[in-house]
Amino acid sequence: MTATQEKPTRTRLISGPGMLLVWLYGVMVVGAVSRSVVQISTQFDKAPLAYSLSAVAGVVYGFITYSLVRGGETARRAARICCAAELVGVLIVGTWTLVEPSAFPDATVWSDYGMGYIFIPVLLPLSAMYWLRTPRAKQQSA
Repeated sequence: MTATQEKPTRTRLISGPGMLLVWLYGVMVVGAVSRSVVQISTQFDKAPLAYSLSAVAGVVYGFITYSLVRGGETARRAARICCAAELVGVLIVGTWTLVEPSAFPDATVWSDYGMGYIFIPVLLPLSAMYWLRTPRAKQQSA
């Protein structure tokens, strides 16, 4: 880069309520990943679909956490897309576990819309998408 070119700065996504989102997503990463690792390594044959879905949830939570911490417009858009995908997953799995409980001999993070996690799995993506709805720079200048 030359002296006349400036390195683009990333707008922080984790100011204010964004810090709470990062904290909650971080807790969900630890919960979902640790749960799935133990279940997959000790009893995978009991409920492979449920345990695999918990692992997927952990990966999604991890990516959203990373995007929020990284900041910038690209990360904001990526986080919104992942939050929407997360919400779709929670709604599909939550409905599936209620309609066909025999398909899930053991619970996933998203079972019953996240009831085992105090419904945080369904509330968190809604809150995050609301928080990420507009770029931070536009909100700060308004």
